[in-house]
Amino acid sequence: MLADNDLLSMQQARILAENAASAQKLLAEYSQEKLDGIAWHVAEALAGHACELAGLEWEETGYGNARDKEMKNRFACLGVGRALKGLKCVGVLRQDDAGNILEVGVPRGPVAALCSSLNAVSGLASAALVAIKSGNAIVFALHPRAARVMRKTADLIAEAGAAAGLPENAVSCLSVPAKRGALELMSHPAIRLVLNSGVDRMLDLCRQSGKPVIYGGTGNGPAFIERTADIEKAAEDIIASKMFDCGISPSAEQCVVVDSPVEAEAREAFRRRGAYFMSEQEATALAALLFQADGRHRRDLVGVDASAIARRAGFDAHGATVLVADRRFVSETDSYNRELLAPILPWYVEDDWRHACEKCIELLLYDRSGHSLSIHSRDSDVIRQFALKKPVARMLVNAPACFAGMGATSNLFPAVTLGSSFGLGIASDNLSPFNLVYIRRIGYARRSVEAFAGEMAGGSCDCAATEPIPDEFEELRRSLAEAIRRIYAQN
Repeated sequence: MLADNDLLSMQQARILAENAASAQKLLAEYSQEKLDGIAWHVAEALAGHACELAGLEWEETGYGNARDKEMKNRFACLGVGRALKGLKCVGVLRQDDAGNILEVGVPRGPVAALCSSLNAVSGLASAALVAIKSGNAIVFALHPRAARVMRKTADLIAEAGAAAGLPENAVSCLSVPAKRGALELMSHPAIRLVLNSGVDRMLDLCRQSGKPVIYGGTGNGPAFIERTADIEKAAEDIIASKMFDCGISPSAEQCVVVDSPVEAEAREAFRRRGAYFMSEQEATALAALLFQADGRHRRDLVGVDASAIARRAGFDAHGATVLVADRRFVSETDSYNRELLAPILPWYVEDDWRHACEKCIELLLYDRSGHSLSIHSRDSDVIRQFALKKPVARMLVNAPACFAGMGATSNLFPAVTLGSSFGLGIASDNLSPFNLVYIRRIGYARRSVEAFAGEMAGGSCDCAATEPIPDEFEELRRSLAEAIRRIYAQN
């Protein structure tokens, strides 16, 4: 039976989708320069509220900490905003020397967007900026665990956008959180694309909408420390990354695989930086608490610091930066093989990089999100082998995965929504304006149909084919040429 909230949410979804379609028509007339000005104005305005929104997000969700969320919010506004400057993604993208238009960027929207409560403000802010930049109206379905702060963020964006010339309803939100309302929004005929920024439980509903889906979660990415690595730097990078916002940021390391010749050195380097290596009994006690009976994460253990997690598991790890659990095998019965949204790191040891490669693949296939992997090595051949063989959307080299994966400290496009492989969505890269547009390509005549028919009949063709036409198609080719001749003879 439908509850009142369901009905209200569904009705509001229809209205918002129709309003977004109206805003989309107005945005279609905007130049890239005008869209750029609006996007940067919104980025600067929202950055001024980064601290306030971080505090509100932490108070509402209890995930992570306000200090790191403020940094993440500023990155989502200014880091992403700066990366958007100068990009040409709508209108004329390419012309030839004669001035003929060859490619045109066309917005896909309107877009329906879902953002995780783990990155509520930063995920919403970055998605809105990318949508504005690419000329797309966007409607957010609020997450029930972060509805208040997400609504405030969306209101601030809409207000700043309106002051810079953004059409009304170009950025809006479904203020009554309900699954049926979200499905109604995504399924509405006016909606052309669905953006799911890490709401795993809604992925099946997104697919039911029948619309293309861009999906970006957090993933179960391993970090490999190879024998030639700078061990001290690797330890520093991994711990800093896993500690940031208590381990809930996209692409943060989820486990560590260590090359056996440097295992003792790596273990000591981690210990010097506050890593607490749990005993077998402590690791077992913690594993029993990580997930509920139905497989969902225990909310009170998500985005919580290491010391608090240890206390809840019944042991003392005061001052610990991360909790480390020694593991040997990947097993469906082992909670440590799953994505752990907390400063907890399973620790595997392998004899060499080839065995480590197999272990990383095993871990990635177990999770089947194909999100990210990081490697710490100074051996270019090993790095190359990992780059060629790993089933992931991004590989991060000698860097803290949390920051490098978002493009904050790497050459990747700055983003909070990071696509996965394994076909979970239509894009595997970091979310950019190019994911929200399609390219219209214009072809100009370069020869007549008669010339084409003559080439086909004579067996000489200056087309781009690099291989000869197989003998079994010879008769088809001649039939095509004869048909074209008859058509022109009749004219």
